[in-house]
Amino acid sequence: MPAERAGYTVTMFLVDLSPSMGTTRNVELPPDANGDQHTAEITNLEYGLQFVKLKIQEMIYNGRKTDQCGVIVFGSEETDNIVNEKNGGYEHVSEYIPIGQPNASTLAKLDALEPSSVAGDPIDALVVAVETQNTYLASKKTWTRKVVLVTDGESPMETEDWEAIVQKMDTLDVWLTVVGVDFDDDELPFYEENKSSIKKANEEFLTQFASSLRTGIIGTCALALRETTKPDIKQTKSTLMGTVLRLGDTDTRPEEAFEINVKNSKCTAIARAKSWKKFAMRPMDEEDGMDEEDRQAIYAELKMRSEYHLDPNIGEDEDGVKMEVDEEDKTKALEVVEKEQLIRGFKYGSTYAPCPDGQFPKLPTRKGIDICGFFKAKNFRRELSMGEIQYIWADPGQPQQQVALSSIVQAMIQKGYMAIARWVTKDGMDPKMGVLSPVMFDKVECFLWAQMPFADDIRKYTFASLDRLINKRGELITEHPYIPTKEQQAAMDKFVDAMDLMEAGDKDEDGNRQPWFDTRLSYNPAVHRVKQAMFHCAVVTDIATNPLPPPHPELLKYFDPPKRVLKYAKDAIEECQATFKVRQVPKRVAKQRKDGHVHARYDDDEMLLLDKKPTTKTQGATQSPTQTRSAQSSPKGKAKETKPPDSETEDDESDGEMLLDRAAPFKAEHPAAKKPPSNHPLPTPARSMSPDPGRAPGRIIGAAFPLKDFRQNLESGDLVTKAVEDLGEVIKEIVVKPFAMRRKAELLECMEALRETCLKEDEIDAWNSFLKGLKTVCASSPGNSAFWSAVQTHNETLSLITKAEAKEHGGLSLILASEAEEFFS
Repeated sequence: MPAERAGYTVTMFLVDLSPSMGTTRNVELPPDANGDQHTAEITNLEYGLQFVKLKIQEMIYNGRKTDQCGVIVFGSEETDNIVNEKNGGYEHVSEYIPIGQPNASTLAKLDALEPSSVAGDPIDALVVAVETQNTYLASKKTWTRKVVLVTDGESPMETEDWEAIVQKMDTLDVWLTVVGVDFDDDELPFYEENKSSIKKANEEFLTQFASSLRTGIIGTCALALRETTKPDIKQTKSTLMGTVLRLGDTDTRPEEAFEINVKNSKCTAIARAKSWKKFAMRPMDEEDGMDEEDRQAIYAELKMRSEYHLDPNIGEDEDGVKMEVDEEDKTKALEVVEKEQLIRGFKYGSTYAPCPDGQFPKLPTRKGIDICGFFKAKNFRRELSMGEIQYIWADPGQPQQQVALSSIVQAMIQKGYMAIARWVTKDGMDPKMGVLSPVMFDKVECFLWAQMPFADDIRKYTFASLDRLINKRGELITEHPYIPTKEQQAAMDKFVDAMDLMEAGDKDEDGNRQPWFDTRLSYNPAVHRVKQAMFHCAVVTDIATNPLPPPHPELLKYFDPPKRVLKYAKDAIEECQATFKVRQVPKRVAKQRKDGHVHARYDDDEMLLLDKKPTTKTQGATQSPTQTRSAQSSPKGKAKETKPPDSETEDDESDGEMLLDRAAPFKAEHPAAKKPPSNHPLPTPARSMSPDPGRAPGRIIGAAFPLKDFRQNLESGDLVTKAVEDLGEVIKEIVVKPFAMRRKAELLECMEALRETCLKEDEIDAWNSFLKGLKTVCASSPGNSAFWSAVQTHNETLSLITKAEAKEHGGLSLILASEAEEFFS
């Protein structure tokens, strides 16, 4: 079936007003704001009118003048239809709303309908609707004709000569949709119990009647209401617009150029969510004599208006660059500027180019599509395609033009080429640059046009290699925390493979799994949810008692990944977490006050020089962190030359000297802030230190000041076990980071404090376990064998706690002295 033409449709709604439509029913409402479930008592007429109002609201939503409808009621107490006026008969059928473009008043008239005391015949209403529709479309033969019948099937029907009615409707190509209240439906599924004999017979007849038509369908109202909220993409035909396809210079060298008359139409169209209009209460004068309740019910749409103001808080320097004005000038009021005093400007980079005439002179362009060149289709960058796609057809009424375009398309397909084209929609308009892609359908060849950006609009950002690091000596680094290992690469490959969705969908008829995601069945939640909200507000009188229902399941279909994939990827995720040591990113800490002490940076902030040649040191090199601290802590504020606390420091620094270098916290305490006045209470140790951004979640020891944090937590007395555990983990993490040897003295001091605390606080097993783990970490890759060698030189103060030593302090250990000596050998 060909795609339905957008608009150009007349839909006749036939609504049953028989007494049986006044029967009440309870329907479940969506949960309210508090999550409470409620029900509402409505009539069958109100229940069926929901579908009618939703379909009419869709016409209002689309806003097409050629999408029209009319409403005919049957079972009404009066008779008003064109068939009765001409030939009589067809009683109790009235044309309630004439055919026309629907609006808000159409919905209001539907709300005024109530069940009557007279039974109506749906077949009479159907005949009247077809005749009314045929009379209106007498001169519009190409329009689509639709009829929607809403009834509960409880009233008697005259079924004689129904085959003639079917034949007449097929001749006029009328589409019939029967929406039955509580009709049986296998798709829902729903089957009404204790159904009357009249309804059962009518339902069987309507099913036979609809199936006899070429375009007839019947269903229950509950399914119809559910389908109205289902997101869908309506395929329509786009209007053909004429233009010219050119190759070469047709003015100066016509023998080397050609022109082809072509038509363009939309292939895709961007769908955006509808915007909301703003309303406010209309201002009333006190003389109006209206009370407050009446005034609150009067609202008016807000109208857009533009006012121009000059902000005195923004100025310009001598170079014309915008700058902030001093605080004392910010109290100035905004100056109103008339539109005539302004000059239009266009943004160019970070500045604005003024244009006194409102626009710059336009290029003398000519309407048409000019082919500028050809290139290999394999070199096309799909990510640069902008916006909608257009079809470029040959003129349907000119066979010679069709043959010419077809030959070009087939030649480009055989050669594997695409064309660069310049499109001007109208003489004097700004040109658009794009590509023409050749396409061959079953019976026609054409081009697909895709707009592309100009060269000036493309930003190229180049990045150095992430797996190539060079130190200051120009040597290539092969092992580094920022260079992934083979184990990490294998874990990531396994994780990526586990997230494959190509076989995560349902099985087909042959038992093969299909892809989980289908672009044809995925919808924009913003577009369809806003549409659902607007429709609901249009057909519901009270939003508080009848809130917006949840989104349709099809809209949420791809919100959650399939459980099968999650289960399959669980092991791969855990392996990645363990291999990469994934931890939660700490929250960013607010900027410190100027009079507060400044934290040293921690190792996660290292600066990388990626794929760069080493630079030469200048004579005025920056002071080392140790010298800086000495200068800051000196009472006279003068820098003093200090020597490294260890003769090994110089060698260690030279071995690890890279352009990844940065200051790291040392054993020395950080300079404190200015001493507060004597009348100001001193802060407690726990509050004097700012939050450590390098502290992992759940830890009380940070990487910046581990020893200081450890001692502060010991003072509280009830966090000994936690402090011992966290300090051990922090030491093992710092040891394997770059330039850990620069913090060697600090780490050794932390270990001495940790061992002393474990011995006194009966945490002997924790110390022995930590020391064994540290040895394993230092021996692994990348590890830190140099630091473990330094620990071995302090075997007297950093050895395992033996059974004899533990007994002296009232503790318990299973380590013998021989085992401790063998551990360090």
